[in-house]
Amino acid sequence: MLRRVLRRTVSGFMAGILISIGGCVFLSCREIQGIGYVAGAVLFSVALLCICIKGYALFTGKVGFLPEKHDREAVAELLLALLGNTLAVFLFGLCLRYAIPAIGAGAEAVCAAKLTQTLPGTLVRAVMCGILMYLAVSIYRDKKQLVGILFCIPVFILAGFEHSIADMFYFAAAGNLTGRSLLYLVLVVVGNGVGGVLLPLLAMLGRDRT
Repeated sequence: MLRRVLRRTVSGFMAGILISIGGCVFLSCREIQGIGYVAGAVLFSVALLCICIKGYALFTGKVGFLPEKHDREAVAELLLALLGNTLAVFLFGLCLRYAIPAIGAGAEAVCAAKLTQTLPGTLVRAVMCGILMYLAVSIYRDKKQLVGILFCIPVFILAGFEHSIADMFYFAAAGNLTGRSLLYLVLVVVGNGVGGVLLPLLAMLGRDRT
């Protein structure tokens, strides 16, 4: 039992490391004049590409499959993935803040802008990101194609949608760990979860009526 818990948490931790790398390259590229922001959004997709290919556990990639399997084991696996993701992005966010000061400065600007959003607005942005994350991972899982990842990841970033694990990295890298930022992050986790299960639930409802 303990070994299984550790294995699933470590898998989530490894996914969190890759999200940290994606967040780092996005923050670095956004400072480049011209197409830097777009380049950062595109290059962020390397994180989910590697996560899917290696089979690591990312909360936003797994939550959309709860409607298919939602027993105690599946819920526990999802929560352990979230735990591993959270530990990794906070650890690497704090480390990179001091290792690469420009990353910390960029994260501060990003997080300051995020905290100007209304709570309902943040929730909607998170739901939309959850939908795109489900599509990216499900297309890879069902079709063994990377096109969903290569398009859905830049789309959610360029559209201004909110990804909970990436946001955790940004807030850690910004050194912004206040009560307000934690409330923001909890809201984004909830929104990603709602968005992730939305299309699968609607698809199940459609099947039930036909």
